[in-house]
Amino acid sequence: VQLVESGGGLVQPGGSLRLSCAASGFTADYHSIGWFRQAPGKEREGVSCITPNDGKTYYSDSVKGRFTISREKNTVYLQMSSLKPEDTAVYYCNRANYIEPMPIAYWGQGTQVTVSS
Repeated sequence: VQLVESGGGLVQPGGSLRLSCAASGFTADYHSIGWFRQAPGKEREGVSCITPNDGKTYYSDSVKGRFTISREKNTVYLQMSSLKPEDTAVYYCNRANYIEPMPIAYWGQGTQVTVSS
């Protein structure tokens, strides 16, 4: 069971990025999958989650209206727009319960997102 994040990078404030979370070893369609992030010196926080079957989505207040989560087969995406410097963090994905982690796999290395001019 493995989840691999990709798509991060350096972007200017107001810019956009799309992150990908590729699942293997299990059928991600059967589980809620969430995105989480951890900024330097801070706790990991939930960002977004998408449920199986009906594809309901949930967002933290800090990203609502700017980020969009979606899924296709065994990959979950996070489209991030209107990025702010405070979005700078390492982003991870894993199984979720709403936007709380309920890990099905060890946390991966994540993908670094840096928002800076």
